[in-house]
Amino acid sequence: MERGSSGLPAAPPAPRGAARLRVDRLMREAVKFGAVGGAGVLVNLLVFNLVRHATDLQVVRASVIATVVAIVFNYVGFRYFTYRDRDKSGRTKELMLFLLFSAVGLVIENGVLYAATYGFGWDSPLQSNIFKFVGIGVATLFRFWSYRTWVFRTLPAKEAVASAESFLTTDATTDATTDAKKRPADQRAA
Repeated sequence: MERGSSGLPAAPPAPRGAARLRVDRLMREAVKFGAVGGAGVLVNLLVFNLVRHATDLQVVRASVIATVVAIVFNYVGFRYFTYRDRDKSGRTKELMLFLLFSAVGLVIENGVLYAATYGFGWDSPLQSNIFKFVGIGVATLFRFWSYRTWVFRTLPAKEAVASAESFLTTDATTDATTDAKKRPADQRAA
């Protein structure tokens, strides 16, 4: 056992508070969501500009097509990367909720572009990309909340506790083995 400066056994480090763990978990989730979402934004903007310049479709129609392609891309990324540890039962329900909330996000995203294009007459390629990007940003806030709350739900508490218990059991076994190895040979024999 390690000794502190007073010669007494050193106190173990203070455990992190539950609030701190939740904040850390939320931050990791937000980073993963951002990674998939960032790639989705690139897909969305790439398809948007490709469709807009390769066809004669109106700006909002090209944007809707790009958004649908990005939704498919994002589902795969969210299910198999961001939320891979979440409940996997009820995939049909999960997919239906994902499509429902994605459709709301599509309306938010393209509503911003529609208002800029037809409400204010801002229709240059640069303006369209700016307002497409702003719409994606506003819709992303809604999507993050709805996906984590309704679509990719956390595992039920029973499974989470079982997982934590198995971790603690493994950790305690490792600690006991490590402690036994650290003791001098004459104390191990006693």
